[in-house]
Amino acid sequence: MIPRMAYDWEITVFSPDGRLFQVEYAREAVKRGTTTVGLKFKNGVALIVDKRITSRLIEPASIEKIFRIDEHIGCATSGLVADARALVERARVEAQVNRITYGKKIQVKALTRKLCDFKQTYTQYGGVRPFGTALLIGGVDDTGIRLFATDPSGAMMEYKATAEGEGRDLAIEYFEKNYKEGMSMNDAIKMGIEAIKYAKKVKKIEAEIAVIDRKKFRFKKIK
Repeated sequence: MIPRMAYDWEITVFSPDGRLFQVEYAREAVKRGTTTVGLKFKNGVALIVDKRITSRLIEPASIEKIFRIDEHIGCATSGLVADARALVERARVEAQVNRITYGKKIQVKALTRKLCDFKQTYTQYGGVRPFGTALLIGGVDDTGIRLFATDPSGAMMEYKATAEGEGRDLAIEYFEKNYKEGMSMNDAIKMGIEAIKYAKKVKKIEAEIAVIDRKKFRFKKIK
């Protein structure tokens, strides 16, 4: 637990050791979010989220954790879903602006950078707070298969396989031991599900799955 002190009263105030506590609190919100994984396979990217149904009264279809941004880009979220929806809407607008302006699809890295630049502005102005969500953004463009993770601070990193949310470290540990490049789509999906089970220490999960490849973004069902 991060101790409360005067330096966390304002987003713009650094602590003496160079920390922005509001950004660290946003990261805590992500850590408490649902387990989310993304991994590349031979022809694309798989995004998998544990839907974490907390009540039998909830309609599973109403839980949104994976979003289509464009026909060739999707994202999975962990943390505050309301914050994620706001970022997804901005990402969709950026993708369409690029199509109208340049007549072609936006590159995955360019879109991720635009979102991270936007997230970073919310770490340096008074009257706002950082977005309490991390996005795994995956897609296929003319540069190849791409998978990025974004942080509440606005940082971005490209991965072959990664995770966010509850049990992130364990899921990444599982990938480090078992991930292989050039896997088939089905093998990648199975590995992603096993990584979530390993992270949560359970035998069964309710998962939402999407893949992005040359056939474009689409949701998948577990067979």
